[in-house]
Amino acid sequence: MSKKDYYEVLSVSKSVDEKELKKAYRRLAMKYHPDRNPDSKEAEESFKEAKEAFEILNDPQKRQAYDQYGHAGVDPSQGGFGQGGGNGNFSDIFGDVFGDIFGGGGGGGRGGRQRQRRGADLQYNMEMSLEEAVKGVKKTIKIPTYVNCDPCDGSGAKKGSSSSSCETCKGAGQVRMQQGFFSVQQTCPTCQGQGTVIKDPCSSCSGQGRVRKEKTLSVKIPAGVDTGDRIRLTGEGEAGGPGAIAGDLYVQAHVREHKIFEREGDNLYCEMPISFASACLGGELEVPTLDGKVKLKVPAETQTGRMFRLRGKGITPMRGGMKGDLLCRVVVETPVNLNKEQKSMLKEFDDYLSGSKKQHSPKSSNWWNGVKSFWDEMTN
Repeated sequence: MSKKDYYEVLSVSKSVDEKELKKAYRRLAMKYHPDRNPDSKEAEESFKEAKEAFEILNDPQKRQAYDQYGHAGVDPSQGGFGQGGGNGNFSDIFGDVFGDIFGGGGGGGRGGRQRQRRGADLQYNMEMSLEEAVKGVKKTIKIPTYVNCDPCDGSGAKKGSSSSSCETCKGAGQVRMQQGFFSVQQTCPTCQGQGTVIKDPCSSCSGQGRVRKEKTLSVKIPAGVDTGDRIRLTGEGEAGGPGAIAGDLYVQAHVREHKIFEREGDNLYCEMPISFASACLGGELEVPTLDGKVKLKVPAETQTGRMFRLRGKGITPMRGGMKGDLLCRVVVETPVNLNKEQKSMLKEFDDYLSGSKKQHSPKSSNWWNGVKSFWDEMTN
């Protein structure tokens, strides 16, 4: 048991009331909880001290004994109250304080009703074209899900009747059981924690408050979405139990492959085949974009692999910002299906250049010089 002053541990005065005491403990519990500080021994010790101080000061009898006798009044070895006796109990602490922070418990140790079960979230995978993803689109989808029952309006009770308070737990949703020094709370077995029971259930939903149905929704896809992006539609998931809120629907985008363009972030890429003559002589070519055709000037002696950037012809980001670019990679296409006359002309042209390869084909000439040096080194 810690020997630090419990009021100092929680940074409260001796006149602190129950509300402020819980508030002080919540603050320290959030700061030093082991889940938030997995590798910190100091945080673990601070968490234990705060928990111990709250357990003592939150119990009226223990607090009175501590105020009068100090640690001796609550130390079991000294004949004090110890931990676990008196009116306060472990379940009260974690229901009223700890569960508020970390989502634990069903409603606390003060007889609070357990929360109604929220409806499940759903996910819908939506396929779309690149054009739809870039410019945005509105689509109609159908979702098989649970929706609120119309006849009973989601209450689960037959029209004209209503649910009544559970007689087992008196509407608390939980029942208390005494086990030695501990008072333990459990979910009420009669109402399953709801606090109410339906004696005359709705015939359409059998008292569940919801029915299976295919729901039709219109979904607006914003411009700029990409594969993996999710759009959240609040309350369009499965309906919950009677009185509970519905879950959410997540529409996940999947953009199909495009015949011409590839997307990388906000930029678009494409390969542009050009003829041997166009690569040699240069010229002006038409390039496709998602907004229509544009002119691209290709300089003479352009080689395969050269990249041309068309600024602002890419994609506008979904969350705003500068529009991306279109990058075109040139691929010089080798002629195919040549007839005899064409082959003869091409050979004549090649023979004409063969005497000055270093001038007309510098890359090829340098490469073969490197190969020759490599062979000479291997033979020596």
